[in-house]
Amino acid sequence: MKLRIIHRLLAAVVLASVTVFGTSAWLASRAQQTTLFTRVERDAVLLSDTIKSSTRQAMLRNERDMVHRIIDLIGTQQELRNIRIFNKDGMVIYSPDAQLIGTKVDKHSEGCDACHRTGDTASGEPPAGGRTREFVDAAGIRQLGVISAIENEPACSESGCHVHSATQRVLGVLDVTMSLADVDQEVARGRSYTLLLSFLAVLAISLLLWVFFHRLVGRPVARLLAATNAVATGNLDHRIPVTRNDELGQLATSFNAMTVRLAEARHQIYQSNKLASLGRLAAGIAHEINNPLTGVLTYSSFLLKRTGSDPEVRQDLETIVHETKRCREIVRGLLDFARQVPPKKSLIDANEIMQRSLQIVDNQLRVQNIQVTKSLRSDLPRIHADPNQLQQVLINLLVNAADAITGDKREIRVATDLRPRNGQDMLEITVADTGMGIPEKNLGKIFEPFFTTKEHKGTGLGLSVVWGIVSEHGGVVEVNSKVGQGTTFTIRLPLESPASGGDPSAS
Repeated sequence: MKLRIIHRLLAAVVLASVTVFGTSAWLASRAQQTTLFTRVERDAVLLSDTIKSSTRQAMLRNERDMVHRIIDLIGTQQELRNIRIFNKDGMVIYSPDAQLIGTKVDKHSEGCDACHRTGDTASGEPPAGGRTREFVDAAGIRQLGVISAIENEPACSESGCHVHSATQRVLGVLDVTMSLADVDQEVARGRSYTLLLSFLAVLAISLLLWVFFHRLVGRPVARLLAATNAVATGNLDHRIPVTRNDELGQLATSFNAMTVRLAEARHQIYQSNKLASLGRLAAGIAHEINNPLTGVLTYSSFLLKRTGSDPEVRQDLETIVHETKRCREIVRGLLDFARQVPPKKSLIDANEIMQRSLQIVDNQLRVQNIQVTKSLRSDLPRIHADPNQLQQVLINLLVNAADAITGDKREIRVATDLRPRNGQDMLEITVADTGMGIPEKNLGKIFEPFFTTKEHKGTGLGLSVVWGIVSEHGGVVEVNSKVGQGTTFTIRLPLESPASGGDPSAS
């Protein structure tokens, strides 16, 4: 099973969330534990001071029963684990636990080692103020102990009931022990609560991110995947709706543009296949066409030799001979084009080819009452091209333009000029008409072999041959048409031969 990208993103987010929330929970738990311990420690020190203050007068009057009652009363508090008062020799003299009274503790026990360890005060007297300690009892419960020195006062050393030496600084030690079980339980509850909240937060974030990822990433990626599968099956008309301006929207736009280019490439391959079929068809009928053309050429040439001084008849026969030869070259050109034979290029004058083409179709244009407007640039440089093929291109465009004109405005405009394209000058030949125009849906099909909008008047080969000849010359054909306004065909040819790449004037 493949791991989807949304699952990878969720796994990364969950891992990051667990790390962040886990660390936060641990730090919060440590802060809570420190706060609670500080509070308990402060309460323990305060309780120790309270015991000392409460028993001070009874101790000065040596009222032992009163001291016992006070300690027993205070010892009933729930969190208070134990109260012990040691004398100078380490014997317990007061405690709520009667079994401890009279016992003596080891100086190296957990309660005494802080004052009697090696290197501390030689007399074993604790320093002024209290000392806290944390330890674990035999039952495994953490305890907090506060040791507070009972210091000698003038009232004690001057009292007659129990006289102490005035040089003795410490008379005894008060040891108060408080249980930290409640603190540990509260910390544990806080830790569990924090971890639960962290888990719920991670879960909520994961669910929300899953929804967002599914809508913002999962669905667009699924559409892209479905689109690529559709294209893989050959459906190049599939498009992805672009509703976003982010990277995925740009990816969808790029994908749509890619399918358009693929469709155009497939169309060109299909057109090339049709042209190949046309070449095979031309090869089959070339012999049948050449036989009658040879007869026409033979008899017209014979008549041309026998003609007298009648210039009109002689001009007509010369036109027949010339056009018969051109027809034969056209058939050969179609066959050569289908076989990808390079054109026979030479240095030619494009204006001269245009004038010759207009002369050939002049009779047809006059019959149709079509006016020709010429705008031929006089300083055009010669270009490398096949004159017969270029003439064939222009005649096809002129005939198509004449067939497209059906309204009152009957005009064909032809022009030649130099225009820059991709940083270099190119020869531009324009043939524009005022005809009915080409519908936009057909603009992408007009160069396909056998596609025609003339119904039974055309074969659909003219523009495909135009496209092939211009392509062989390294040029491009562009068409701009509006229904009801006319059509403009623009041919752009390089000034230098694509095959040689040299100076055309050198040939």
